Amino acid sequence: MIRISLDLMGGDFGPDVVVPGAAKALERHPDISFVFYGLKEQCEPIISRFPKLQEKSSFRDCELAVRMDEKPSQALRRGRYVSTMWRTIEAVKTGEADVAVSAGNTGALMAMAKFCLRTMAHIERPAIAAIWPTLKGESIVLDVGATIGADAQQLMDFALMGGAMARALFAVERPSIGLLNVGVEEVKGQEEVKEAGRLLREADLDSLTYFGFVEGDDLGKGTVDVVVTEGFSGNIALKAAEGTAKQIGEYLRSAMSRTLLAKIGYILAKSAFDMLREKLDPSKVNGGVFLGLNGIVIKSHGGANAEGIAAAIEVGYDMAKNGLNQKIDSDLKKYHAKRLPPIGPEAA
Repeated sequence: MIRISLDLMGGDFGPDVVVPGAAKALERHPDISFVFYGLKEQCEPIISRFPKLQEKSSFRDCELAVRMDEKPSQALRRGRYVSTMWRTIEAVKTGEADVAVSAGNTGALMAMAKFCLRTMAHIERPAIAAIWPTLKGESIVLDVGATIGADAQQLMDFALMGGAMARALFAVERPSIGLLNVGVEEVKGQEEVKEAGRLLREADLDSLTYFGFVEGDDLGKGTVDVVVTEGFSGNIALKAAEGTAKQIGEYLRSAMSRTLLAKIGYILAKSAFDMLREKLDPSKVNGGVFLGLNGIVIKSHGGANAEGIAAAIEVGYDMAKNGLNQKIDSDLKKYHAKRLPPIGPEAA
């Protein structure tokens, strides 16, 4: 049984969407149980509409919900210990849940998660990892917005965490790692990125394969299993990809309804267009994973529909089921053991 703590008040639509999303996830994964955190008057009438979900869940009434427009510092001061978001995360810390899921304010969620769970040993900064649709299937991109800027060692840590996530999610024994850069040549790019490339080459880890530098168009190609970058460029890439997907969708809808002949063509090619729509649907890959914390936290898109919430829950389910944090901890220990000088008789 995988235990999910779920913030029912998170996102643009709150329990009206989050509860049906949980019901969808339970249909597909009967071995899930939920601990819900919300405001009783708003949530209980909606939960009662889903008897099977009600049987597999318990509800915790909270004092307040974090607003989507609150600054992280304000949310932490106002909502620590009492908000639906804090208590959802705290359930992982106390062992009541295996993973926390929220569609709430990203900055507030990261601030509370760092304060409540703390970072893992050797990790200075956590990262948000996104699952990215590609021509070959899916890849992982991190960081997509947890922190702005990163030095070479932090990029190295991101690579280790992203590699562990790829092993947990894709069952790849040695995932390939690429550093996002302005070119593939070793002389190009910022010094931090070039130094991170050197660290990855010299680490020679058995848990991952360093591919080298990759460019922006490699994200969609699926050139590597994991693309590593810092949060500023990663978040821009994520938002640009989401916007492009919506743009293509609008172009297609407009073109297919312009003339009678176009409408007939759409009917004849409907199955192909349905497949394209499926590929472009952001709800299918919804769920950013907070990596580097002493516990698994999943951030759902704030505007997600019920299917998107279900997808985020399922990402958390997969991460817990496949031992994400255990893999990260193991990889970090192996890497840092290589970096440290030997102690005792071996040093001689």
